[in-house]
Amino acid sequence: MAIGKSEYNLGQDLIKVLLVDDDEDDYMITRDLLLDVEALEYDLDWISSYAEALDAIERNQHDIYLIDYRLGERDGMQLLNEALDGGCTAPIILLTGQGDREVDVEAMKAGAADYLVKGQIDHILLERSIRHSIERKALEREHAALEEQLLQAQKLESIGQLAGGIAHDFNNLMTPIIGYAQMGLTTLPEEYRERVYLEEILKAADRATNLIQQLLAFSRRQVVELQVIDLNSLLVNIDMMLQRLIGEDVELVILPSENLGAVKVDPTQIEQVVVNLAVNARDAMPEGGTLIVETSNIEFGEEELKNHPDMAAGPYVMFAVSDTGHGMSEEVKAHLFEPFYTTKEKGKGTGLGLSTCYGIIAQNKGYIWVYSEIGSGTTFKIYLPSSDVIPQGTERPSGTKSNELPRGSETVLLVEDEEQVRELAARVLRQQGYTVLQASNGVEALSIASRHADGEIDLLLTDVVMPLIGGRELSIKLRDIHPNVRVIYTSGYTDEAVIRHGMLKPGTDFVQKPYSLAGLTQKIRSVLDEPREVPATTS
Repeated sequence: MAIGKSEYNLGQDLIKVLLVDDDEDDYMITRDLLLDVEALEYDLDWISSYAEALDAIERNQHDIYLIDYRLGERDGMQLLNEALDGGCTAPIILLTGQGDREVDVEAMKAGAADYLVKGQIDHILLERSIRHSIERKALEREHAALEEQLLQAQKLESIGQLAGGIAHDFNNLMTPIIGYAQMGLTTLPEEYRERVYLEEILKAADRATNLIQQLLAFSRRQVVELQVIDLNSLLVNIDMMLQRLIGEDVELVILPSENLGAVKVDPTQIEQVVVNLAVNARDAMPEGGTLIVETSNIEFGEEELKNHPDMAAGPYVMFAVSDTGHGMSEEVKAHLFEPFYTTKEKGKGTGLGLSTCYGIIAQNKGYIWVYSEIGSGTTFKIYLPSSDVIPQGTERPSGTKSNELPRGSETVLLVEDEEQVRELAARVLRQQGYTVLQASNGVEALSIASRHADGEIDLLLTDVVMPLIGGRELSIKLRDIHPNVRVIYTSGYTDEAVIRHGMLKPGTDFVQKPYSLAGLTQKIRSVLDEPREVPATTS
């Protein structure tokens, strides 16, 4: 029965109360007390037996339980313990006919929200106890949720640091593999059948490099090229590609919002997120279904984000990717963004798709939330801070690449602590006509530069992370000796010394490992051919 009128409602319209008491007179008293309460609206149910009460509590259909201490041959303490052991999350108030300090302490230690003596209860005390118990339980849930978010964020951050370090080491290993295979292809005549072996090495290396790039995306150590774009335009540009990816059995529905705000992101990375989520959705609908991609503007206030303390209040642009697939369990959702975690059959997934999405969105200052239930499909919602700047286009310059490696005659100071990588780069550059000075660390490089103080060092090609002196500090000290030297950085990942918050510092030239011979030599030629700034003169 519904009891009372609602002035405030603790965030809900009706408080569902279950009274467990084997005395009907006590039920009538409790009902009458609740009738006198004007602040809350109640729906009071009454159960007199222990077994029925336990069954009702297991169904979890009430907001709060009032349990009498005496229940025939059993007692309320036993029911309290069984309920909590069974996973009851609603608050439980223990009632007793006579005050007993020991029972009071025992009940509170066991997990009761409150302890009331029947003869001393009036409607004010009962209302206050119910209200405080529900509010306190809500705060406990909120605190537990925030704690779980923090632990999950810390776990993903730790995994990201490990993944970034592994990716950095693998990129250093892949550089000579790719480089020497490419050198072999350039020296073997076309008719030699041995060329196919080198081509297969390069194919495998390319697949390995793609996996490494996904690890770097998860660890947020990729280079990003930020642009202010319109997400609707980006989705229109990849519409046909998405349809080909998901196949004919899945219907693609794109719902762009009108007057959508702009966002400052790396368009290529955001495209990768949409593609990864679309592929994940397709795999969740083996018998076909519907994939919906939609956008909208949303304004978050402080209150709406109280369970997301990492997010700042303000305007966001949301895009969501939803499917009508089989959904996910809570266990799967708990590990969803961890690298190499997959529910797919062996050989049908790397477990890096969603972790890549997580890293990319975080690197682009956004947030990703997931909503899913078994049998009810899944929705990923991505929130990106809205930008006031007018969007740019999302087209990429196509460019053309020549098969010829660029040549030069300048002097290059090559600094690299990985011997195989250093020897590869030196060999390639010498073959292309450059004079190469080699150093394995920054201290050795400065020593070499000092001995060549009278000559010109045109370019410093340096790794970022090295023992003794890092690449950034080396470039600053080198310019004291050779002020006109140009600088190119290389790294297995983009270090904070070169990249600040995922964005290249103005004027920084960078080559990501593992690099191709063409990519390295073209970058060197491009940097050396840039016109030097002419100092302003005064008259």
